Amino acid sequence: MSVAFTKEDSAETAAETMLPEKPIPPGPNLVTAVGLAQLERQLAEATAAYETALAIEDINERRRQAANPYRDLRYLTERLRTAQVVPPPESNDLVAFGSRITIERDDGRTQTFTIVGEDEADPKAGTLSFASPLARALIGKGVGDVAVLGEAEVEIVGIG
Repeated sequence: MSVAFTKEDSAETAAETMLPEKPIPPGPNLVTAVGLAQLERQLAEATAAYETALAIEDINERRRQAANPYRDLRYLTERLRTAQVVPPPESNDLVAFGSRITIERDDGRTQTFTIVGEDEADPKAGTLSFASPLARALIGKGVGDVAVLGEAEVEIVGIG
């Protein structure tokens, strides 16, 4: 194997492992206490995966295995550095960050979710980012208020 081929192969492998940064959402990094704990757990998991990858003897395989955890480490470190923990709302009069809200849609469907930080949002699990259009339309409103979202309307039927 020629030296030129080896260098080219290594350069290609290195380029394959240079993953783009995960985008950092603009604006404040608001989190709940649960969200902060999730970020800390994810950072610990990424650290463990990175350390495991560094123990691989083959340099090319080490680069490949370390790429994702290393990118996650950079992202999670920044998210933890900028995290602003928001305490639960003191009252259930108005929708706020951390509120658990029940809405009724135009078609009669009822949905319940909690407004949380961007990294902890999972609509399937009943959590919604405070930066989402629906959450932005509801924040500051009370039970019985209607929010317009595009051409649809939703009514707040409960805040808890």
